Amino acid sequence: MLHAGIDLHKKTSVVTVVDDDGAEVVAGYRLENEEDEIREFFASFDGELDAVLEAGPSWQWMCDLLDDMEIDNVLCHPLKVKAIASARIKTDRIDSGILAQLLRMDFLPESYKPDLDTRHLRELLRYRASLVRLRTSTKNRVHALLARLNIRHGFSDLFGKAGSSFLRELQLAPVYRRALDGNLSLLEALGSLIKDAEEGLTPFYQQSADARLLSTIPGVGPILALTIASEIGDIGRFQRSKQLASFAGLVPSTSQSGAHSHHGHVTKQGSPWLRWALVEAVIHGVARPGPLKSHYLKLKAKKGNKIARVACARKLATYIYHMLKENKDFTEVTAYLKSDLG
Repeated sequence: MLHAGIDLHKKTSVVTVVDDDGAEVVAGYRLENEEDEIREFFASFDGELDAVLEAGPSWQWMCDLLDDMEIDNVLCHPLKVKAIASARIKTDRIDSGILAQLLRMDFLPESYKPDLDTRHLRELLRYRASLVRLRTSTKNRVHALLARLNIRHGFSDLFGKAGSSFLRELQLAPVYRRALDGNLSLLEALGSLIKDAEEGLTPFYQQSADARLLSTIPGVGPILALTIASEIGDIGRFQRSKQLASFAGLVPSTSQSGAHSHHGHVTKQGSPWLRWALVEAVIHGVARPGPLKSHYLKLKAKKGNKIARVACARKLATYIYHMLKENKDFTEVTAYLKSDLG
């Protein structure tokens, strides 16, 4: 059996291959990230071979290619690999060699590798999120332009039907009129693209039992439900609710020395998208009567708004863990976990 460690970069990859005894068969071989070259390299080995690469920003295409070549492959957690095998001298060859040796010895801190459908769903959700953020930025530019010109209005929604008519009819100097019209045209285009992305998400929602279950949480609509479900993936990989909260980066950091222990801010390690979705769900959820709102108001009075939101997001992660594990809706889960609210 051969074991390949792949240090993946944007344009090239460095590969080290070792045998079961740890002897290097190939050491630090640099490949261009071209499909034909990668296929030719791995086809040159006789016998069974597996591979590992770090869960960086562009692992998907390499894993898909290895899958197509029927090479077993896993992802590893970059931070945990660094903790296990840090070195004063760090090169691509050393990194690929460490990965290969850890794979051989079965010491890899593996990272979750979502299936193709989940990756496609995440891609579409993140694309939509980028459009929404761009739309928000564009609206802010319009507000800033009006403020520079001291133009006031009484619209609760400046970009609704009446507000848009007001903006279109404003008498402005040509330079401001051009900027405002450009931003309004951009908002119209973004609205169309967001609508199209949401139409593409509809089949995913209809096919996802987890997302429909998560929609029973107050304030969680189809988009947030899909985001939470896709970022969690297989709930079976978490043995306890605390592990899910940790994956979302919602557990406090801990510094311990001797008998002294200090708990700081949340770690923010893990999935930033899941953390964002849980906090967003809390923002919408605490506006409605229920256990989340009660918990939020109690914490807000003691700790303030920001800390209360994060604490409620962690509480929501606990509810979601039990919902997905036990296939129960929000009302059922909160009923038997009610005593846990404190």
